[in-house]
Formats: sequence, structure tokens, C-alpha cells
Amino acid sequence: MLAELGEDAAVYAGGTELLLLMKLGLLRPKHLVDVKRIAGFTEIADGDRLTIGAAVTHRAIEQSALVRARCPLVGAVARYVANVRVRNVGTLGGNLSFADPHSDPATLLLTLDASVQLRSPRGRRELTLADFVRGPWETARTPDELLESVKLTPWPRDTYAAYLKFGVHERPTLAVAAVLRISGAGRSGGDRIVDARLAVGCVNPRPVRMPSAEARLAGVSITDVEPAAREAADLAAASADPADDLYGSADYKREMVAVFVRRALRIAVARARGAEPVERFPHAVVA
Repeated sequence: MLAELGEDAAVYAGGTELLLLMKLGLLRPKHLVDVKRIAGFTEIADGDRLTIGAAVTHRAIEQSALVRARCPLVGAVARYVANVRVRNVGTLGGNLSFADPHSDPATLLLTLDASVQLRSPRGRRELTLADFVRGPWETARTPDELLESVKLTPWPRDTYAAYLKFGVHERPTLAVAAVLRISGAGRSGGDRIVDARLAVGCVNPRPVRMPSAEARLAGVSITDVEPAAREAADLAAASADPADDLYGSADYKREMVAVFVRRALRIAVARARGAEPVERFPHAVVA
């Protein structure tokens, strides 16, 4: 139907973004193509990777026992997407396809090596999430393609993570995901970071990983992580590409990146040590 109708059609799943654009008069499609009843689009499946159908709602992800078992932080973060009315109808595929720079699920998914499966009359193809989201409201999806599913690679054992989301408006100003895999955490002599993943969203044109900051943390002992964490936070801030807008100035956003990367790393390290941090931050969510 999309191939036949071309630019006169828009894909309809949850409609949380699409209907808003239509009400504002910014988009006037002649046809809506509902994809929620396509087989597999509302399913969550296990395997070597976790597969989430494009029409699975945020609420379903939040409540899924399989997601909690395989990628628990994904379910925890889904709990804080927008509000419960949006979570009950909004879908993961729709969220990623809309590519709103101030929408935060994609930030966390980057640390799980997420990829998307696209289907069209020409066949199927798979893209990494980093390649799929090209910029603000822009993806690599062609007009006749559907985002079919999202695949995630669960973290291995001895991995500890934190997700921080900050904002004073309806949409978040900043999102930070920090993931640390630690060699033998809790055992004598086995406290070094063997893999670090940092993703920052909402301040850049699209969510991004921070490779220079990740490299600074590799091999660092969690018993003496603070200096490296500060340097990694500064590297992440320097790599950010923010713009002045109603969420704050570019300089303000860079400083916030540094502050919240440090905080996220401290929380992840505290969890590796078996302690759940108790500090809370105004206008921020910790998952």
C-alpha cells in the first residue's frame, strides 16, 4: 500500500507524534496505513538477541517479563517515557522513526548495539540504529519501507549501568546512558573496567556514542575511577554538538553533559560495588 500510495500515505501505529502534526496542520496525508495488525509487529521475542516488534508500545516494554530478564534497564527507562497515556499507545518503532532529537529511548538502545529491520516490496535490510537515525526528524527509511522490528544485544554478566534523564519541559533536555562491564566485580583483584559504553541524547542533532570518553575508562579500576570519570565526562562534553534553543544555550548543555556523565558513571560504579545510590537530582530521573 505504501508503494502504491507513495507520498499521499503515512504510516500509522500509535499516532502520538503523527496525529499531533496533523492537528497542527504540518502534515496532511490523504491516507493512513495502520500497521499494528501485521504479524510480529506487536511481539517481543527471545533468541541470541532480543527482538521487539515495531508496534510494541512503551507500556508493553515496561511490563514485559522477558525485557526485565534480558534487558532490565530498557524496561526501567520505558517507565519514564512521556506519560502513561502516551506509553499506552506510543510505539518503539514510531518513536525511532520520528527521530525527535529530544526523545530519549534511542540513547539507551545505542549501548545495546541496537539495529532495525526494514521491510519493503524490494525485500528486507538491517541497519544499525546509529545509521538509521540520521538527524533531527530524519531517518534512512525510504517511503515504501516499514520499520519491522528492533534487535538488541543484551549486556553480558558483570555489567552495570545507569540512565539519567534531565528536563524541565515536557521533552527531556538531556539523556545519558553509562554502561560498565567490570572484570570480576566484587572479587579481589577483579575490579577493572573491560568495556565502557557512553551515549548522550537530546543535546545533539541525534543521540550518539562517545568513543573518546569510553576509551578513557577502559582498564580503569573502579576503586580509583573518579579521576578517569571526570576526564571522560569532559571528553563527552567536548564531543557534544548542541545548539542554543529554549532548552538552554550550547555552553549550558555542554556543562550539563559533563555533570550528568559524571553522575551516571558514579551510579554505575556504585551498583558494581553492590550499593544503590540514594542521591536524587532536581528535574532528573534515574533508572
